[in-house]
Amino acid sequence: MKSFKILVIALFCVITSCTIDKTDYEAEIDAEVPEYYEFKEAVSFNSGNYKISVEALNGTFYKGYNELHLKVLNTQTNQNISTSDITFLPILSNTSGSKTSCPHEYNPEYDAANKYFAGYSVFTNESTTADSWKLYVSFTADNQKFDISKDVLVEKQSNKNLNMTTFTGKDDEQYVIALVSPQKPTVSENKLTAGIYKYNKPTLSAGTFPDPAQFSYSEVSGYTLKLDPRMPEPSMGNHSSPNNKDLTQENDGLYHGVVNYTMTGNWTLNLIMMNQNGLIIKGTVVPTDFTPGVEGVKSELYIDTLF
Repeated sequence: MKSFKILVIALFCVITSCTIDKTDYEAEIDAEVPEYYEFKEAVSFNSGNYKISVEALNGTFYKGYNELHLKVLNTQTNQNISTSDITFLPILSNTSGSKTSCPHEYNPEYDAANKYFAGYSVFTNESTTADSWKLYVSFTADNQKFDISKDVLVEKQSNKNLNMTTFTGKDDEQYVIALVSPQKPTVSENKLTAGIYKYNKPTLSAGTFPDPAQFSYSEVSGYTLKLDPRMPEPSMGNHSSPNNKDLTQENDGLYHGVVNYTMTGNWTLNLIMMNQNGLIIKGTVVPTDFTPGVEGVKSELYIDTLF
């Protein structure tokens, strides 16, 4: 009987802590992490009789995955150009003089139905006094090529459901995993989307800056991202949830799966990334022990979320 009373008290404490955490996390999300579905102009370039407009959700570039819409306008006729060859290259410079890029769509494809060039950029850093981003864009119109560039601001991503991670795999390749959706999960089984990208190591010496061959990334094809979500807070005991589905690649090039959030709060998406041959590139199995009072063990490859 004494043991039963102790068990009841322990369960009450866990439930109480869950309720307190849930209330606090919901208040934080409602106040700070709205959902964005409207594309607005984030930056524009002018050259001759043409204007290029780059649109992003909320009109803002954020650290992490950004879907982009590029439009080329003839300012004399006020008509969008649909046949122009467009290139898009983001470059990060720091105060030491080094220059790097990030996963991006170098040749955005024209979407005739929506009348824009569709692309993306996974900004790996937010803009700081030490790190600055510049977009290099080129296009062809009236048989003339235009090369233009402009500094842009990349802001901190406050929505942890859109977090990302960069790492070196066991194959000595550099990878980026970025969460794409959902922006605002619910307590349910949520469709989970992520992009996986690999840096293409240059094989040739650098050409004229900005030489795209030195800053090339590709979407990883045919991999599997095994998923084990846990609540790592000590009060949660690193418990998991049922009915999750590993992420596999679909026709859009992105990776899709299911994450089942059983309550609001801090969650860690523990990951194991496997290549086409089933070899583990990064990630470790998480212990199944329920550990109340102790912070949960994480995979060597993980992304934290919060909702």
